Amino acid sequence: MISLSNITKNMSGVPLYTGASFQINQGEKIGLVGPNGTGKTTFFRLIVGELKPDEGTISIQNNTRIAYFSQNVEEMSGRSALDEVISGNERISILSERLHEYHTRLSDLELDQSEMDTILEKMGDDQVEYEAIGGYEIESNAQEILTGLGIFPEDHSKPVEDFSSGWKMRIALAKVLIMNPDLILMDEPTNYLDMETIIWLEEWLVKFKGAFLLTTHDREFMNRVVKKIIEVSNGKVTTFSGDYNFYEREKEILIRNNAAKFSRQQSMLKKEEEFIARFKARASHAAQVQSRVKKIDKIEKVELVPDENEINIELAEIPRGGNDVISIKDLGKSWQNSDGSEKKVFSGLTAMVERQNKIAVVGVNGAGKSTFLRVISHQVKMTEGEAIIGPSISIGYFGQTTLEHLNSEATVLEEVQSKLQQMTEPSVRNLLASFLFRGDEVYKKIKYLSGGEKARVILAYLLSTPHNCLILDEPTNHLDIKSRVILLDALKQYQGTILLVSHDRYFLKELVNRVFEVDHGLIKIYDGGYQHYLDCKDQKN
Repeated sequence: MISLSNITKNMSGVPLYTGASFQINQGEKIGLVGPNGTGKTTFFRLIVGELKPDEGTISIQNNTRIAYFSQNVEEMSGRSALDEVISGNERISILSERLHEYHTRLSDLELDQSEMDTILEKMGDDQVEYEAIGGYEIESNAQEILTGLGIFPEDHSKPVEDFSSGWKMRIALAKVLIMNPDLILMDEPTNYLDMETIIWLEEWLVKFKGAFLLTTHDREFMNRVVKKIIEVSNGKVTTFSGDYNFYEREKEILIRNNAAKFSRQQSMLKKEEEFIARFKARASHAAQVQSRVKKIDKIEKVELVPDENEINIELAEIPRGGNDVISIKDLGKSWQNSDGSEKKVFSGLTAMVERQNKIAVVGVNGAGKSTFLRVISHQVKMTEGEAIIGPSISIGYFGQTTLEHLNSEATVLEEVQSKLQQMTEPSVRNLLASFLFRGDEVYKKIKYLSGGEKARVILAYLLSTPHNCLILDEPTNHLDIKSRVILLDALKQYQGTILLVSHDRYFLKELVNRVFEVDHGLIKIYDGGYQHYLDCKDQKN
């Protein structure tokens, strides 16, 4: 369906990749992976024609319909959310307008029989196509997709300009899905989605009969929907026939084999070079020396693939603290609406957070998870009840608003040094390296960082401060898979107490030992890991 052959693409004079090739076949479900900055989004832009390759060819089969979901959402206004989604299927919109014009013209009483016959013939052809591509079902399909993406029927007629940027992303995604194309390109479709919406999108993609190529930081999502992985790394493209877990296993084997092959070749080269150095001055060995020089020149050198997983974070030593970390009793929170009325988020929440608990706070979108974390960490005042923080408990809080409190004019190094004044500069640089800020990257100003980079800055100094309780509101947002692995490993080592909200199921399954579900203003406690919680929910359903 689509073939990329020997693609070379330079950005600012530096090659992203050289001689890259891969294919997208009909109906294939493909995950595109690789470190940030390796050119994954560039491949999407090359396929849709926004960019041209410097070398190589991109062949697209005739009449292949491609839809592209990008993080750069175009301006949307002047329509309801539902009409905006319907407009995403351009062909249906065109046919709908033409059919409307035919009806208008047929109502003209002065129309002669010949003109009427011509209109009826065109109308018949367009009606057949309109029905074949789902024109008569598009409104109900658009409603279903919007609802699945968390925009419920009462908001379908709401003007699209009234939605926040995060919700506009969902509308933009719905516009792509409604096209029902041959190929969907999706750049981080799970960003800004909550757990329920991610699960809905998974199910939609599993049923989708077309092909897709997507990037995502959610490895469980990728495992559930893709059957092939294309990796972009170190300027090369490699294809793996399997899901993300298969790719990880195969990549580990390739790295081990590469290291062994590199070691064998280095050993062989050393022996040859020693022979040449030893006998090059002897005329009796001239032929042998020349033969070995030519042999070395002809050998294709094995390049050592760097193992990017060898990163270790040294956590700050934390004080033990008491066994009762946070005592929550009849806790309630209401927000005041603009008209003076109160909106109750939750009430009567009672629970005990005990030492070394690692708790996932879960619940449907809008249940009040983030508000709950902000209240118990005393970021905002409670309306009723109490959340008593135990003696000797020091709380470190991470939330989406935390990113706004960074000094935009400071460099990464300056910002972290200002928070960790007891650490020397070499120690801070080592810390930043473990959070993937290496070399001159520590001199980048905060204002030029991405959301994921800012999150890594905060997590770097938060985990290096001796807090014995961490309250983390979506710490995995904006982090790529590699950064999430680093954070997960650090939190597994952490000896304190953790409460967190995250939409990354793999992360939660690996980390937590209790679950607090905020549901209809109440709290349900599950003593067990995240998989235990899911099993309990399945039994109830």
